[in-house]
Parts: sequence; C-alpha cells; structure tokens
Amino acid sequence: MRIDKQRFTRRSLLAGGAVFGSSVALEPGAAISKSYSGEMPWSEGVADAPRPASPGAYVFFTPAEVAFVDAAVARLIPADDLGPGAKEADVTIFLDRQLAGDYGRAQRWYMLGPWQQGAETQGYQSRLTPAQLYRISIAFIDDHCRKAFDNKAFSALSLQRQDEMLMRLEKGQLRVPGIGPRPIEGEGVKSDTFFAQLLQNTIEGFFSDPLYGGNREMVAWKLIGFPGARYDYRDYVSEHGKKLNLAPIAIKA
Repeated sequence: MRIDKQRFTRRSLLAGGAVFGSSVALEPGAAISKSYSGEMPWSEGVADAPRPASPGAYVFFTPAEVAFVDAAVARLIPADDLGPGAKEADVTIFLDRQLAGDYGRAQRWYMLGPWQQGAETQGYQSRLTPAQLYRISIAFIDDHCRKAFDNKAFSALSLQRQDEMLMRLEKGQLRVPGIGPRPIEGEGVKSDTFFAQLLQNTIEGFFSDPLYGGNREMVAWKLIGFPGARYDYRDYVSEHGKKLNLAPIAIKA
C-alpha cells in the first residue's frame, strides 16, 4: 500500500491508533521530543536489519575451545537416524560469531552493580559477559577433566564420560572461578549457569536462520518441517495439524 507523505498528518496518525508523546514541562536544556507530523515515522528496510555471519575462520574461539564446543554441542543435540546434529549444523560457527559480537560483550545488558545473589527466576545474574563466561568456563572444565581423567581434555573423553560431565555441570556441582589470576573467594558462577547458557545458545544456533551461521542448509527446519521465512502464510492458516510439504526458505536466499 502506497502512503502519500504529504497527506500523512497528525489527524491520520491518531486515527490509526498510534499516539506519540505527552504534554510535560521540560527544564531548559532537556531533551525535546520529535513530532512525526507530516513525515513517515520509519524507513523500510533499515530498522535493525539482520547482519549475516561472516564466512571464514573462527574469530573468537581458540582451537582448544572449538574442540570443546564441537564435542559438547554434539552431545546436547546429537546426530541420529533422523538427521544431522548441532555439530553438523555448524552451531559452533554460530556461537563463535555471537560471542565475538554484541551478544558476547553483553552490549545490551545491564552489567553494573550492586552484585547480590539473585533468585533463580531472575535469570542470568553473573557479572561475566557471555564471552567471558565461555572462555573461563571452557578452560576450567578442560583443566578439571585433565586432572580427573589421565590428562584428557573434555573433547578427548569417551561419550559416556562427556555425558557425565555435562550432567555434573547441569546440576551445578562445579564452580567456575571469577576473572583474573587470583579471583576473590566465592567469586565466580556455579557450573549450571554456564550449562544453561550453552544449552540455550546451542538450541538457538541449531534452529536459527542460516544467516547467523548455524542451521547449515536448514537441516533443523527440515527436521521439524518448518517452512522458514516465507512472506505469506495466509493460505495455510486454517490447515491445523496438516503437513504442509513446503521446502524451507531462509532470509538470505
């Protein structure tokens, strides 16, 4: 639908149900709100457009970290007779790109004090950014495994041993130390914090659009029959419980 910018008035804006602003007294020098009268309030195609993951080598993970993550995600979502798992779907690439970007730096999170013990229902409470949490946790877990299993890192353990370690992490039976060579006593996070992040990020990487580096060749969407980022689903809205038999489509064709 074409909108005539010259006729896009405050009256038409209010009639459409979109009300902006309020009447408040502003002190001198305070921020002044912008009126949208007479102009479009947004521009097509520029509002937080997705940024494709860069191809090529790893940009965050070290080789040792790649080995750990490959092994861990392969146990969280393993390949089976139904199809590839997280490792084959390039979830490690997805995690690498996310941790090297805004998510890894907790760019949009509140990361200042006060530092108090939060309730489990309050979600992530660590002062570590996701990138710091991954880096410190992987090094700690590999070191723990070497001490317990004849100098073998996590990736070198048997699949049964790997599953046992992941279950210990999930139950919070280990404590990942804090930042620095001499962390403060009690500082750090329980291992279930890292496990929860790893599991959540693995699921995200497996089912996200391939644009972000994971779900290679849309293997996860094919597995569950998800048709992908199609523009229009109106013809299928009433087809409840029916298999659509539509090939998945990614954002970046």
